[in-house]
Amino acid sequence: MDDWFETLEARSELPADGAFELQHRGFVVLPGPVPAEQMERLTNAYEAAMSSASGADLSVGSTSTRVSDFVNRGPEFDGLYVFPPLLDACCRVIGRPFKLSSLRARTLRAHTRAQELHVDVRRESADWPLLGFVLMVDEFRPENGATRFVPGSHRWLEDASPDCPAGADGQVQACGPAGSLLIFNGSAWHGHAANSSDKPRRSLQGAFIPRDGQAATDFTACMQPETRARLSALAHYVLAA
Repeated sequence: MDDWFETLEARSELPADGAFELQHRGFVVLPGPVPAEQMERLTNAYEAAMSSASGADLSVGSTSTRVSDFVNRGPEFDGLYVFPPLLDACCRVIGRPFKLSSLRARTLRAHTRAQELHVDVRRESADWPLLGFVLMVDEFRPENGATRFVPGSHRWLEDASPDCPAGADGQVQACGPAGSLLIFNGSAWHGHAANSSDKPRRSLQGAFIPRDGQAATDFTACMQPETRARLSALAHYVLAA
């Protein structure tokens, strides 16, 4: 163990009911780190980042547009990956020193189909356990593609490989107002629902993995000098940078 992990583990910042839901259902929705009066500023920064992204950072798929590396895209996003309840959830799910693996934006386009249910990482991977999170830039509603889960599926046996189609029984959608934070165990079967609305649905998504795993983004290599200068010691620890 290291000093930072022991300090974070001792703080127990996740509310008791939230910890219970994460343990037993595999996911929880909490009030996020951005106060309501600052959401407009974050949304504007999100849109500016999406419109200016290019090259390898930009991915346009059949249902959504994604932009990576939101560690370097402005101070508006700095508080997300060091939010105390989120780091407490990492301690509970990963159970040992961890680091941020990814932080990206995802805009789900209007009138898009549902995503197949999946897990984020296999149990035999060096990147397991994984703790995922989603900041709801827009309200997550049943009709605009809110993420859905099979509650308790993170506790299925390792060798269980069930067929989990988009219409699998027992699903629950994780809905919440803009600014809410969805935290989930990456072993829970999940996927976004269909966005049948007339508007896109925006979010910031990320994941934490064990500290000795292979991060999706090498934050040490890509960190810009102005980012490095403004980040706290805790942020540097979380980024392993």
